[in-house]
Amino acid sequence: MGSLIDSGAVDGFRGARSRVLEVVAAACRRGGRDPLDVTLVAVSKTVEAARLQAAVEAGLTLLGENRVQEAESKAPLLPGVRWHLIGPLQSNKARRAIELFDVIESVDSADLARRLDRIVGEAGRSPLSVYLQVNVDRDQAKAGFQPETLELEMPGLAELGNLRLLGLMTVGRLVGRAEDARPTFTRLRELSERLRGLTGELGPGLSMGMTDDYAVAIEEGATVIRVGRALFGERPRGGEAGPA
Repeated sequence: MGSLIDSGAVDGFRGARSRVLEVVAAACRRGGRDPLDVTLVAVSKTVEAARLQAAVEAGLTLLGENRVQEAESKAPLLPGVRWHLIGPLQSNKARRAIELFDVIESVDSADLARRLDRIVGEAGRSPLSVYLQVNVDRDQAKAGFQPETLELEMPGLAELGNLRLLGLMTVGRLVGRAEDARPTFTRLRELSERLRGLTGELGPGLSMGMTDDYAVAIEEGATVIRVGRALFGERPRGGEAGPA
């Protein structure tokens, strides 16, 4: 793969990655955190496989996709990549998603969680790592558990032995200033703390923050950031997280 990759493109992606990681490090210093505790998911929606090969060569080996079909077409061309599904998952694509993705970040209902748990069990494979998507802003345009619904469902979700509940995920509101996103991230962190007080089966992971606001998300405790535009440039609206 290496001899066919544009070295200039690799250098460009290496620089973009370094700039993002510098912001991560600065945000961690402000929050008294270790930068190694923050995972960067490079959101690769709509980015063609040839460009992604250069990105992978530059160290962007954890990619996030919104659609099962798109990741399915890219995965054979990108060996060694780990994949996160960050967009909505239709129940009829659950089996394909389980086979393809290392982590599903968009488990937005108890029904979907139970379906994934059943399919993983039928396949006889190791527990599937997931995040529970929460609509903490109660935005009618966004998917996810309502906070009070998740609190009621948590005991049953904790019993799904074929799922590893890494933590919570949210798709934030579009805001004019990064600081305006802080209440969203604070609410997700506080909900995580409350739910983990109810069950030991929910992990401490917080997937939140995108190109415009990931520094603020880190200050509020993000352990996973989903960054697309700062790495790959401008793309069609909706390309970094959640609905396509």
